[in-house]
Amino acid sequence: MSSRSKRESRGSTRGRRESESRSSSARVKRERDREREPEAPSSRGSPVHVKREVEPASAREAPTPVVPTVRVKREREADEDSEPEREVRAKNGRVDSEDRRSRHCPYLDTINRSVLDFDFEKLCSISLSHINAYACLVCGKYFQGRGLKSHAYIHSVQFSHHVFLNLHTLKFYCLPDNYEIIDSSLEDITYVLKPTFTKQQIANLDKQAKLSRAYDGTTYLPGIVGLNNIKANDYANAVLQALSNVPPLRNYFLEEDNYKNIKRPPGDIMFLLVQRFGELMRKLWNPRNFKAHVSPHEMLQAVVLCSKKTFQITKQGDGVDFLSWFLNALHSALGGTKKKKKTIVTDVFQGSMRIFTKKLPHPDLPAEEKEQLLHNDEYQETMVESTFMYLTLDLPTAPLYKDEKEQLIIPQVPLFNILAKFNGITEKEYKTYKENFLKRFQLTKLPPYLIFCIKRFTKNNFFVEKNPTIVNFPITGQANGMNYRTSR
Repeated sequence: MSSRSKRESRGSTRGRRESESRSSSARVKRERDREREPEAPSSRGSPVHVKREVEPASAREAPTPVVPTVRVKREREADEDSEPEREVRAKNGRVDSEDRRSRHCPYLDTINRSVLDFDFEKLCSISLSHINAYACLVCGKYFQGRGLKSHAYIHSVQFSHHVFLNLHTLKFYCLPDNYEIIDSSLEDITYVLKPTFTKQQIANLDKQAKLSRAYDGTTYLPGIVGLNNIKANDYANAVLQALSNVPPLRNYFLEEDNYKNIKRPPGDIMFLLVQRFGELMRKLWNPRNFKAHVSPHEMLQAVVLCSKKTFQITKQGDGVDFLSWFLNALHSALGGTKKKKKTIVTDVFQGSMRIFTKKLPHPDLPAEEKEQLLHNDEYQETMVESTFMYLTLDLPTAPLYKDEKEQLIIPQVPLFNILAKFNGITEKEYKTYKENFLKRFQLTKLPPYLIFCIKRFTKNNFFVEKNPTIVNFPITGQANGMNYRTSR
């Protein structure tokens, strides 16, 4: 075919396309005009005659792809109008999917409550950081963070442990998907981590003695549970358990609102002792524990820190020294002072007494010189008002020889006999390196709860000796022949 014929065929094809496009545009214009024209009113009973325009042959023969074009354009306009609605719907759909996933987590059955232990310090087992710590509810270990490069995220991917608990916000998360889990069946875990008590529950603690059942099936009585001996902290455990069963002190620390708003100077670490003691008190009285014993790890760490390592976990200490330091430290951390400002500690345990002191002359002096010295003001009896948190009782010396039946029996003494030290009459000599004093004590005010410390151990040049004398505590009745000059 020649080039001229090719150009003619191309021109005819182009002309045909142009005529088709003109006819289609004319048809679209007529349809739009017909839609815009109002319908002509017709007379009653007369038919409406519509004049039909005759279309050219080229328009009748041309294909009609115009209607889909108009329809697509209208749909596009409608889509543009409804785009905000679509965004809202998509947004709602996204939120609904997250809520649906949060409330139907498929990994809740992997939680192992038997390995959960929240008594230890809340720090990451890898980085040893307290910041943003999470507990893996499958293996019980602590990890930091939940981001892509955090220790908790890596642990979840490596071991397929998916359920984690934020130890500070008490929220549950699923990793590595990183969405919050909302499920009411996890409330028992948050309650073990942070037990709370209402005023009504605190008031009913002493009215009902109901046994509770731990997760492993063992039964226990709230408040009467064991404290773990980590290494050599049994002396502190005995004091903490005794204090946890004093009702006014217990009720005060069971409710955190009683002390959480106390203002302390910046950098003061002593208030940590108050917080840890309150947490330990709530764990001891928790009726929904997973186990029938409590580890005082965080409490003892606060003791080591606040006492500047005077009392340690790995070294035995004296229970009386620990009790004296702990009560005074609690009183100071709660904002109390020596004389003016009182706290729950002084309201429960503090009493008062008069101490009468008289200096004695040296025993090697002649009798005449002793009589002359006794008339001096220095050797006259003086009286001092003093407060106390506990009373130290002295035991009589244990017998060295066997009795008439050739048996070395264990001696016994009634409590009131050793309490005679504080009747204001009995005198006792106290020796120092240079001087000797004669003292007697008279109680003037008894506290609601009186603490006795019976001194059993005496130290000599060779070893520490324990006095095995048994002290009989009366359950009912009163003392005979005791003359206490006391006033409440």
